[in-house]
Amino acid sequence: MTHRHVGTAIAESLLEQGVTRVFLVPGESFLPVLDGLYESPIETIVTRQEGGASYMAEAHGKATGQPGVALVTRGPGAANAFVGIHTAWQDSTPLVLFVGLVPHSDRDRESFQEFDPKAWFGTQTKHTFILDEPSRASRVVAEAFFQAKQGRPGPVVVGLPEDILYEDFSGEIEGPIPVAQGAVSATDVDVIS
Repeated sequence: MTHRHVGTAIAESLLEQGVTRVFLVPGESFLPVLDGLYESPIETIVTRQEGGASYMAEAHGKATGQPGVALVTRGPGAANAFVGIHTAWQDSTPLVLFVGLVPHSDRDRESFQEFDPKAWFGTQTKHTFILDEPSRASRVVAEAFFQAKQGRPGPVVVGLPEDILYEDFSGEIEGPIPVAQGAVSATDVDVIS
């Protein structure tokens, strides 16, 4: 098994989820993910502002039915991306927003640009994940995509603490979690008739 850091595992997980392009404003808080994207066939579209990245991801999700993906950095970057999250929430658009966060070791110390993603995004997302365990990186990506697609589609946020992204990842890359499609079975039709 080849050892890789969590950032590379996230990029590989995006590819496994069928992601063909991501929209982002490069930020130092998620450099390992950028390293992984550089070596992947995923098209990386750099935008001038995080609001543009989240709007583009929302439009991609709306046009394709598959979650649009945006990556932004902490603090002002996450705040700028909020408008796209709100649009995805209102329009039931599948979207996954990855937000670089302060290092896990600096959490709850009022670090530069620190914020609480669950408090910020909690009312406008289906779920907000914080990746605190390197071994769960690929599973968290798979769960985020599942949440964005299942039931009423919508936005999901994944917080990426900067120090966790540099940790070794030795787990398996998770495939997509199947989403049940609403339908009436042949047995149910016979019962209803």
